[in-house]
Amino acid sequence: MLETHFATKPTNAPNTMLRSTLTITRDDGRTGEAAAPVILSASRRTDIPAFYAEWFMARLARGYCAWRNPFSGRQSFVAFGNVRFVVFWSKNPKPLLKHLPELQRRGIGVMVHFTLNDYEAEGLEPQLASWEDRIDTFRRLSDALGPDAVLWRNDPLVLTPELTTDRLLEKWTRTAEALAGFTDSSIMSFADIADYRKVRNNLVRHGIDTLEWSEDAMRAFGAKLSAANRALPGGGFTLSTCAETVNLSAYGITHGRCVDHERILRVALRQVPDRCSALLEALGGRFDPADAETPLPARRILLKPKKDPGQRPACGCHAAKDIGQYDTCPHLCRYCYANAKPETVLRNWRTHCAAPAAEGLLGDAP
Repeated sequence: MLETHFATKPTNAPNTMLRSTLTITRDDGRTGEAAAPVILSASRRTDIPAFYAEWFMARLARGYCAWRNPFSGRQSFVAFGNVRFVVFWSKNPKPLLKHLPELQRRGIGVMVHFTLNDYEAEGLEPQLASWEDRIDTFRRLSDALGPDAVLWRNDPLVLTPELTTDRLLEKWTRTAEALAGFTDSSIMSFADIADYRKVRNNLVRHGIDTLEWSEDAMRAFGAKLSAANRALPGGGFTLSTCAETVNLSAYGITHGRCVDHERILRVALRQVPDRCSALLEALGGRFDPADAETPLPARRILLKPKKDPGQRPACGCHAAKDIGQYDTCPHLCRYCYANAKPETVLRNWRTHCAAPAAEGLLGDAP
């Protein structure tokens, strides 16, 4: 059992500090400097496992990828030489399954945030595989990586005149019963339509009438969810919210850390124990010197986590480099914040397919 302790000034730092940049040789022979993260996020902006798993593995073998800032449009490069852990985000990570042995061979730990909603009847996720197929993928992924490395996201919770809180709870319970024993975590967020113009436009375009969540409604749902969770065999899951300001701690629901430094270390120590020193350093931590003779999985760890500055204020995630691009996810979910228009997504998808192993998701750019 990993026992994690926090310390403002941890001691006994191993000599494993990696350079923050590395020199890369690009596909065209040019050289340059690239950011060299230890933790990758792949990706909050698109579904890399579902649509770009082959691209990711090709670029991993090549040693770098191109990335374009979604706000400035500036292109930069990300080197993979220091990568020790990848946090994947997906609604259909089935294409990733065959690549897990190669990631392990490279000494890279893996955790997957699997968004598994039950919106088939409502048509909110029209391009996804069936619920049954996704449940099967979740279980296979859990068998391969471990239940602590596959996190279930019920995200977002969309409220409509027909999709009531009671109906959402029924759907959550159905999925929870199917995933019992295959994960230890259930993460949720409440759909925030008013603050996201792209989301609002997508829903209006498809004639979907949504309702805004009030804090009272969130708390009432949290209370019901907590009760349903306790009634599950084995006591249910650890419940948390993603980047929500509402306080649901009275119902045993915590503010989540989706890129969770403690979980990452625990998973990495199990999956790739001989590659954890640099990861530990990147997380601002080190092994407690008093435990020098203790086997790795049982060593106490001193941590000084670093909050991701690129996320919303209520986000508790540790810093990680996200390599995804907006407007590139062909799932085309009706509530998606990462896609502006389906036409743009499909155009970008065709561009990718014309050069599927190019430096960036959208082909080679100058």
